[in-house]
Amino acid sequence: MKKYLVILNILFCLLLMIYPSITTAEENKNILTFEELSIKVMPEFAYHPNDEKKEHPPLLIGYQGTMLNQTDQPQKGQIEIPLPMDEKNFRVGYVADYSSDLSKVYEIEYTIDEDKGTISWTTSEEIQPNEVYKFVVEYYTDKLTVDKEKKSLDYQFKSFADISLFNVSFIQPLMAENIVLDPEPEKKQTHADEEGIFSYNFQGLKAGDSKSFSMKYERSETKPTVEFVDDEPVQNKETKNDLNMLEIAAFSVIGLIAIGGMIILVKRRKK
Repeated sequence: MKKYLVILNILFCLLLMIYPSITTAEENKNILTFEELSIKVMPEFAYHPNDEKKEHPPLLIGYQGTMLNQTDQPQKGQIEIPLPMDEKNFRVGYVADYSSDLSKVYEIEYTIDEDKGTISWTTSEEIQPNEVYKFVVEYYTDKLTVDKEKKSLDYQFKSFADISLFNVSFIQPLMAENIVLDPEPEKKQTHADEEGIFSYNFQGLKAGDSKSFSMKYERSETKPTVEFVDDEPVQNKETKNDLNMLEIAAFSVIGLIAIGGMIILVKRRKK
């Protein structure tokens, strides 16, 4: 009998030790919520700034997230999101967040946890109650499948949180032809006047939900899109018009940082 009482006492003490951590987790569960996540999938857009060998066509993917502080207290803490670090030649290109008035962009230090497959960082500023927090993450992989001029890409996103608004846009590289996307974007979802940008929009994405897409195209040009922006002047009038359209369209798609914004960031880093 005494033996069982000792065991019960030990279990009771362990429960008391564990309970506060459970309570804390519940209290902190909804501090920041994902209001929006926009993803830009950009094949053959730019190489990583540190790439020396440029044998395989690059794939650049950009996340822009918007989170909301739902508490009545200012919050400053760590953000952690998963990235596909198991993909071939994965490397992070750029991580930044915005000031509360969106007038400044802070390039921030980050930590990679390869075991968990996550990237984390500390917010640059306090997030005030009912205030949004915006960040951007760029990463590169060699996921493009290449068969001479034929290129293909399978992209899947598995949601790591509940997200109110979710958007995925595929940006075709300059001089790409015979572009096929699956599923085919609906005309009402695609920016009809923004040639080369194919968008998918979703509402109420739940943690664990998956979205899958594929893109195929043909392209004989080996120079990435961003290098055409660096070439001044652009000799080909049609190419120049396409560049201008891509830059204008990109700003209207995301608003803050997309193709146009990333062009500026890439050029700044290269300098």
